[in-house]
Amino acid sequence: MKKTYLTGIKPTGVPHIGNYFGAILPAIEIMKQNKFKCFYFIADYHALTTIKENKALKELIFEVACIWLGCGIDPKKVVFYKQSDISEIFEITTIINNITPKGLLNRAHAYKAVVDETKEKGLEQDSLVNMGLYMYPVLMTSDIITMNTNFVPIGEDQKQHIEIARDIVKAFNKNYGNVFVMPTEIISKNASLVLGLDGRKMSKSYNNIIPLFESEEKLKKIISQIKTDSTLPNEPKDKNSTVFQYYKLFATPSQIQDFSNKFDTGISWAQAKNELFNIMNNYLSPMRKKYNFYKENPQLVDEILIQGAKKARKVAKQTLLLVKQSLGVK
Repeated sequence: MKKTYLTGIKPTGVPHIGNYFGAILPAIEIMKQNKFKCFYFIADYHALTTIKENKALKELIFEVACIWLGCGIDPKKVVFYKQSDISEIFEITTIINNITPKGLLNRAHAYKAVVDETKEKGLEQDSLVNMGLYMYPVLMTSDIITMNTNFVPIGEDQKQHIEIARDIVKAFNKNYGNVFVMPTEIISKNASLVLGLDGRKMSKSYNNIIPLFESEEKLKKIISQIKTDSTLPNEPKDKNSTVFQYYKLFATPSQIQDFSNKFDTGISWAQAKNELFNIMNNYLSPMRKKYNFYKENPQLVDEILIQGAKKARKVAKQTLLLVKQSLGVK
């Protein structure tokens, strides 16, 4: 029997190439291996901690769905759904709240960061904390355990969330029997490797991103804005530059070697950026075309998510039934 692999993405902004190489591409590669039962979901209720306007959230949910489908997620090979469509997740959240120590959540990095911020502003400790933020690790745990998840891909900064999930699973299983599967994290080594336009890690908060499916015209303009040094056209260029690092993401080994030679012998930054645009655009164009197809067919996207939710709820209902039986309420 195949083990379960689960990943989710919060619809809190337009996905960029850092998201693609850090999360979406690894998920596609796992799907293609056909070794796991894959659950890929849009974490729309998690987004409520930051997105407060309903129109914006609806648009972002649709955008994320189109991007994942455009990148190659096959709804016939994975269970692709919205978190909000699986009511069992939230019932299980309520249940595991009752065995989750407050002290465990007090140590959560995101919560502590907001507490520190309030202290710096001279405010009461929890005045900027909503319960969605505070209980975020519990809901994430429920996302995982409801689908009997074995493996969860995460960035290094999310490792604590899996540690909390494991603590909750241990506590529940100790009290009620071997009900939940113990999840294991898979640390994504690529998540922090994609640089932004300014040389820092690509992040929406830094406003240094390259959106994944910009038009050719906009993509070319964005690439022209990448920061470079002042070396002359006939001088060797730094291969640690953002331009070269981007090129390596999209090119074949032979193309990378050819580009490397040009950096050694001297290439103008304008020419280097033009070659980067060509290699990126050739890579992204087929996916962009598919993405635009889904954007133009919202009913199809809705139907894919509905069918995915039906598959996910079959698993969720079985998990919830087992949980209720273990509690003695069923």
